[in-house]
Amino acid sequence: MVNVVTEIRSFYSIKEMSETLEREIETYKSVGEEYSQWLGSFLRDSEIVNEEWTKTVEGLRKAKGKAKKGAKKNKSKKSSTSAEWIQFNDIMVNASELGEAEILFDAIENITRKIEQLEKVKDSIVKLEKSGLGKDIIYLVYNCDGVPEKIVLRHKKDKEFAEKFQYIADFSVLKVV
Repeated sequence: MVNVVTEIRSFYSIKEMSETLEREIETYKSVGEEYSQWLGSFLRDSEIVNEEWTKTVEGLRKAKGKAKKGAKKNKSKKSSTSAEWIQFNDIMVNASELGEAEILFDAIENITRKIEQLEKVKDSIVKLEKSGLGKDIIYLVYNCDGVPEKIVLRHKKDKEFAEKFQYIADFSVLKVV
């Protein structure tokens, strides 16, 4: 399954756009719940349950919570990750259980943020629907990172009009000897 996160999609009604958005939200919620269960199971079953590791995990939770509250103030990942990460070309590699916990926390945090963004867009679309744009509208939606950011409204008749006046020509060339 290919997940294109930057795309332009056409919708022929606000209802179609809303339904697609609702399916996306439900998908993210389902994946977020799956990761939360995975994290909970991981934390319960972890073999390295000692005081130091528990403090580190709690520190991660608190750091993630503070990062959420003071969003975008400090994007330094090194302050909230363990020292066991190794830079390998363009990716970070970790072989510890703490690394697994960190990526689960990161994934859950990102999914939660994505759901919040999609919910805000959904509210905007509901307001757009109430504005009464009419039924002959095509909505060209620009999605960036899986979240609709811009919508171009096109009247369906514009396309028909353009098709009626399309210029088609054949050319003949005379060869001069």
